[in-house]
Amino acid sequence: MSDKSSRPVIHEGLPTQLPDIDPDETQEWVDSFDAMVDERGRERARYVMLRLLERAREQQVGVPALRSTDYINTIPPEREPWFPGDEEMERQVRRLIRWNAAVMVSSANRKGLEVGGHIATYASAASLYEVGYNHFFRGKEHPGGGDQLFIQGHAAPGIYARAYLMKRLTADQLGHFRQEVQHGPGQGLSSYPHPRLMPEFWEFPTVSMGLAAINSIYQARFNRYLANRGIKDTSQQQVYAFLGDGEMGEPESLGAIRLAARDELDNLTWIINCNLQQLDGPVTGNGKIIQELEANFRGAGWNVIKVIWGREWDALLAKDVDGVLVNQMNRTPDGEFQTYSVEDGAYIREHFFGPDARLKKMVEHLTDRDIELLPRGGHDYRKVYAAFKAAADHVGQPTVILAHTVKGWTIEALEGKNATHQMKKLNAPTLKAFRDRLELPISDKEIDDAYDADGSAPFYHPGEDSDVLAYLRERRAALGGGVPMRKVNPVKVTLPGEKMYDELRAGSGKQAIATTMAFVRLLKDLMKDESIGKRIVPIAPDEYRTFGMDSMFSTAKIYNPAGQTYEGVDRQLLMAYKESPQGQMLHEGISEAGCVASATAAGSSYSTHGEPMIPVYIFYSMFGFQRTADSIWAMADQLARGFLIGATAGRTTLTGEGLQHADGHSPLIALTNPAVVHYDPAFSYEIAHIVRNGLDRMYGSTDRHPHGEDVIYYLTVYNEPAVQPKEPEDLDLEGLLGGIHHVSSPTAELPGDAPRVQLLASGVGYAWIAKAQEMLAHDWGIGADTWSVTSWNELSREALATEEWNLLNPTETPRVPFVTRKLGRAPGPVVAVSDYMKAVQQQISPWVPQHFHALGADGFGFADTRAAARRFFKIDAESVVVQALYALADEGVIGKDTVQKAIDHYRITDPTAVRGVKQEGGDA
Repeated sequence: MSDKSSRPVIHEGLPTQLPDIDPDETQEWVDSFDAMVDERGRERARYVMLRLLERAREQQVGVPALRSTDYINTIPPEREPWFPGDEEMERQVRRLIRWNAAVMVSSANRKGLEVGGHIATYASAASLYEVGYNHFFRGKEHPGGGDQLFIQGHAAPGIYARAYLMKRLTADQLGHFRQEVQHGPGQGLSSYPHPRLMPEFWEFPTVSMGLAAINSIYQARFNRYLANRGIKDTSQQQVYAFLGDGEMGEPESLGAIRLAARDELDNLTWIINCNLQQLDGPVTGNGKIIQELEANFRGAGWNVIKVIWGREWDALLAKDVDGVLVNQMNRTPDGEFQTYSVEDGAYIREHFFGPDARLKKMVEHLTDRDIELLPRGGHDYRKVYAAFKAAADHVGQPTVILAHTVKGWTIEALEGKNATHQMKKLNAPTLKAFRDRLELPISDKEIDDAYDADGSAPFYHPGEDSDVLAYLRERRAALGGGVPMRKVNPVKVTLPGEKMYDELRAGSGKQAIATTMAFVRLLKDLMKDESIGKRIVPIAPDEYRTFGMDSMFSTAKIYNPAGQTYEGVDRQLLMAYKESPQGQMLHEGISEAGCVASATAAGSSYSTHGEPMIPVYIFYSMFGFQRTADSIWAMADQLARGFLIGATAGRTTLTGEGLQHADGHSPLIALTNPAVVHYDPAFSYEIAHIVRNGLDRMYGSTDRHPHGEDVIYYLTVYNEPAVQPKEPEDLDLEGLLGGIHHVSSPTAELPGDAPRVQLLASGVGYAWIAKAQEMLAHDWGIGADTWSVTSWNELSREALATEEWNLLNPTETPRVPFVTRKLGRAPGPVVAVSDYMKAVQQQISPWVPQHFHALGADGFGFADTRAAARRFFKIDAESVVVQALYALADEGVIGKDTVQKAIDHYRITDPTAVRGVKQEGGDA
């Protein structure tokens, strides 16, 4: 691999409809440019070219957008670099891997097993991967650090097959593809790249289409962030992402490409396998997906390299003096090229070359078989190598390689067919034809015996002393070892002690502050900590000011690799917007998807870079889990860690913003992610303990988790100011972290035999039960205990885990769920409320010993005052009182007429009852 400071220039043919009226003058300009490159370097040449384009616009010279070029290879044959590998050895390597990858999937679909899999994707992309593996992809043992590979999910069998030849996997493991449980830990192989399932092998989960694309961009950007902030030198590390042309239809695939160009991420290369097919048909049968993608990427500012045709086309293109062949290539739609990939040479001669006599003459010396075998560029390792080399040498832009391939290449039963994606089983005749195509020394008897025995096929190994394995392993040794490979050996960090949390634990005195602000105050203090302060990565989608974090602009600053090249409109203000290459804050604009991608890159830095980083992604609560739950799932799959902060949480705290901002269900979506630990704290002292516990679990060290635990902490905080109480001296910390702790008992004035109820709430809901406690005592003579439920989700999970333990240990003394033990014999029915829908509270109802009643904000949100919204949803203090009375009446403790009196007294059914009520606090 060469240094980017001394890389050759790749000239691209640019389309023009104008003749060259003065070739000598043109050549002088070209020679002058070449001399500048040689004498002053590429950076200077790049600057001058950009300045000339700028001047052309000033002079109103109509320079075309240059968004697409002819449907031919970007790199002409005369400018292809020397291929440094052993062509025959690499051909043999590809054949071995192709065979083992295909029979792995086919065998996994034998009768009685039939676990699925995909054969055709890797078959089409094998040359793309192998050129990278043999010449470019650096392992973690490389002096410059390992490259980071985002492998196309459906191509996983090929990566397993290569790892088998590298002695990283065994034949038994290949035989256990998609059988991850029945053969014991570590003996099966996951369907797709999956770090959580194979934590020492895979580094990035990629099969959720579109997410690998956006995550690779933010990974490359985060690598630069680490370098610019002086945390780690990542200058020699590249990010490669293998993607599909059909996958580019996902919004996340192309949604962030302008960021990569804007940040000049020349440490990023995408390889898009353009086999012209998506899952069930052509990507764009009437169009040309490669041309469409070229236009998209050029327009966004990327370096685009097209690898369309194999070397056998070079001689034909050299004859194309009048452009008739290029014109035919330009005008032929993908649907026809897909047809040509499965038809014989006679058909291609008639339909592709036949319409024009000049084309016919061009191929008259070729047999039909020669025409049939004219290859696509993505299968020609020389063409692919030239593209990779050009990408590695390119400066100032990310690169995308658009490689034309045939899906199912080399497997005649699969090649180019629309149904290829669903074809997972190869019969004996197909296996024999495949073997013959690959010229492998496997006998008919070996194939027949395996197939007749159980419908499988034999793996092929050339022998440990074979030249081909020696070559394969030598190439990887030279490049730094196996890829992909995940290693967890982070540097040690010292977490802050108890003093860090004193301010939040002390309460706010008479001042009312929102829990969002309480969290932000703690975050500011954590960022000043000598040990972990620099490791905190604040992330927000264009809402830092909303969350009261603009005071950080002048100190932590906003990350921008270009710095701030303008005078800000607010430059004279104390909290002015300030950008810096060393900035700590990631300001992702209006892109929650980008924020999660950044959080994922930062949260997995402990493994990808050995540098523990602590992402703190703070967002409008409604736009977190609902909008990007799939990305957060991928974050968990990648074993990333960090804090997700759903600010402005709840369905009624931000009702002036209306329907789309009213979050009443994110805890339920968070519950579906096993790695996410959700807390809904009511008090600042709870936040202090939860954050400290999160840091300990994720970044501390225990015997069970020496490098921290693979969880993500999700806190919902609110923009509604309230006086924050001091932490009680008898705080039940186990209860707080476990999900529920007792806060207050009934007032002493009530007689000992007064009816009792238990009031449970989380987040802002605690204020309603505190008020209801007073009203029940004062207006109705009812005693109420109040409980802060910091996590409905964790209570439910612990109870379910307890039930499972009891099921599997029937002879042992049954365990009792945590919530059951906490509530114990507390007298009276339970009323549970939050600013979320009832289903959040009802999670715990099976394990509550008392009669259970839930209030919640079910339905859509709307714009009104908090008081009006809470009365509408029947979750305010008055509604809690009515529900408590109803629960007591239901148990026969009081009469139901008392409930009706309360409904009338509080005008519960009158929507105007809260009209004119002062709003309960302003925005944070």
